Amino acid sequence: MKIGVLAQRPDEWHVERLLEALRRRGVEAYHLPPTRFLSRIGLRPRVSIRGYSIDDYDAIIVRRVPGGSPEQVFYRMDVLHRLEDLGIYLMNSAESIERAVDKYYTSTLLEDAGIKTPRTVVTESYREAMEAFEELGGDVVVKPLFGSFGVGMIRVSDSDLAHRVFRAIELIRGVYYLQEYIPHRNRDIRAFVIGDRVAASMIRIGADWRTNISRGGKAKPLTLNSELEELSIRAARVIGLEYAGVDILPSEDGEYYITEVNSAAGWRGLQSVTDVDIAEALVDHLLSRLRG
Repeated sequence: MKIGVLAQRPDEWHVERLLEALRRRGVEAYHLPPTRFLSRIGLRPRVSIRGYSIDDYDAIIVRRVPGGSPEQVFYRMDVLHRLEDLGIYLMNSAESIERAVDKYYTSTLLEDAGIKTPRTVVTESYREAMEAFEELGGDVVVKPLFGSFGVGMIRVSDSDLAHRVFRAIELIRGVYYLQEYIPHRNRDIRAFVIGDRVAASMIRIGADWRTNISRGGKAKPLTLNSELEELSIRAARVIGLEYAGVDILPSEDGEYYITEVNSAAGWRGLQSVTDVDIAEALVDHLLSRLRG
């Protein structure tokens, strides 16, 4: 059996652990950098990396598809679709990654499924963004439509600052993605879903309203109750993800909101507060899928 781990760097912490877990099970496992895809039509191999064919792989664990120009990103995603057409099992699928990476699309899918998510306004108009700022209570979180690790997020609770931030977005021809700010005592919950279960979960506590571990948030272990476990699994299922980092925001008034469903969730911080070996759990799940 031959399985690849798709990620930019072979020495990345998550990649190393996935490759180790695969090889312990006797799997032929390789790192696959998505920036090195070479595709052919009417020629063989149809998809290769650094001269090595990946047409015959059994599966690929998609850790991360790196950003780039629109053409580069579209091409990399096209190759993932092509690999699936060739019968290679992707975890996560190309379609589910495309859903998850787009915050607006994710939010609409959650709303349509009856899953509580913060009130949101998305527009390309400066004037409509300023109106939305007031409509959402004059306290919003501005996020990039595509992005992760909390990069590019800013909380805006002053109309003069809103004017300056929104004009800056206008200059770069950006999209305004505004969510109401929900007081949460600088903490949220990350649930790591694998298949039909939550493999592990934690509370993240931030120095400010942002709780991302990559931005200095601290992790504490947490066992979810059945309600939050089912909520996390439902959210991942709605997006179509086999493994996902589901972020749950517990508001001060006792409500729970899903703020993100991440298709390339890291687990280094989570691994530090759980006895579950998450890389092993991911590999076990994938092999069970392949063996039927």
